[in-house]
Amino acid sequence: MQIDYEIKLGYDDVMIRPKRSKTASRQLVDLTRTYIGLNSGQKISGVPIIAANMDTVGTMEMAMSLAKHQMFTCLHKFYDSEELIKFWGDNPASDYTFYTTGITSQDLKKLKFIQGSGIKIKNICVDVANGYTEVFQNKVKEIRNAFPDSLIMAGNVVTPEMVQELLISGAADIIKVGIGPGSVCNTRIVAGVGYPQLSAVIECAEAAHGLGGLICADGGCREPHHINKAFGGGADFVMLGGKFAGCDECGGEWSYSESGEKKSLKFYGMSSKEAMTKYNGGMASYRASEGACIEVPYKGPVQDTVEYILGGLRSACSYVGAKKLKDLSKCTTFVRCTSIK
Repeated sequence: MQIDYEIKLGYDDVMIRPKRSKTASRQLVDLTRTYIGLNSGQKISGVPIIAANMDTVGTMEMAMSLAKHQMFTCLHKFYDSEELIKFWGDNPASDYTFYTTGITSQDLKKLKFIQGSGIKIKNICVDVANGYTEVFQNKVKEIRNAFPDSLIMAGNVVTPEMVQELLISGAADIIKVGIGPGSVCNTRIVAGVGYPQLSAVIECAEAAHGLGGLICADGGCREPHHINKAFGGGADFVMLGGKFAGCDECGGEWSYSESGEKKSLKFYGMSSKEAMTKYNGGMASYRASEGACIEVPYKGPVQDTVEYILGGLRSACSYVGAKKLKDLSKCTTFVRCTSIK
């Protein structure tokens, strides 16, 4: 047993200190980024915010709407092959969309079937709850060998050594960072495992950038200031689940008012009892539910949420003198605090 006594921080433990700025207007802040994958050489451009691959949020409807803002979506992995082939066949939104796969034999068979149909998948997300297993690392390498030119995002992990392993092995381009911070994730409560998200982002970003790799901060961004702090801490992409939940473009089970209007959406973690029952016939006897299930109020079209998020991000950039999102981490100084208000 070991104890690391160094203080680790979450998004609510800090604020961003303002600095002198020459940015005349928030409207002038450029939020687009262009990256080249370390191991694929694949180029990706856009506003680097990604809708999570949850079955309620990672929908084709969400992908179509977010692509209009040059934002990204990880489709959930429960679409059938024919739906996915049709989506990728001739769709401009596909440039802003990740295909999501797990690492079971069935997952990989489905991925290779779609590849065999003649569809070129540009972006792939290899998603598991625990990115520390040897089998996960081997499966990501297997996918890299089958898709040498695809941009591969893989995770989740929270420590620099695993970020380095996944990059140096030649397997991944983007490492997904986050264990337990999601709004409907109970891993920290059930397993006691995790890492404060801001510190995870800072440490993993440093490890990735030293090698020419990229990271995606996944989870814990409940409000725009959390997103801004993730980028300020060095994240190249930020993934959002709960923030997009409740928008028109979401799938799943809605509740309605007496007049027939949308009232709320059932939103749950993908390791929850609800998700396991829906897709696996129930919880296995050897595991516990590590996800919550909540009702998220109806938010209207995702356009409204996008404007709120991007407005906050432009504001943060203007407060610290960053004319481009690319410069935000260079301009950020975090101040530890006991309250953000």
